[in-house]
Amino acid sequence: MRLGIWEIVIIALVILLLFGGKKIPELMKGIGKGVKSFKDGMNGVEDEAKDASKTETKQETSKSDSEKA
Repeated sequence: MRLGIWEIVIIALVILLLFGGKKIPELMKGIGKGVKSFKDGMNGVEDEAKDASKTETKQETSKSDSEKA
């Protein structure tokens, strides 16, 4: 389902009527902070996963080295 230009204009007008011109910048600022926080959280999860895989690889390497000796 794709939105055409007129559907977007109507949605924007309804939002403008509901919230008023002064509240929209505050609303967008809050949404922006939420998105930034979400992205930071996702990057943190990816970093933790990479660190965990590196740790497992190091542990496996040290185990195989000790078994060879």
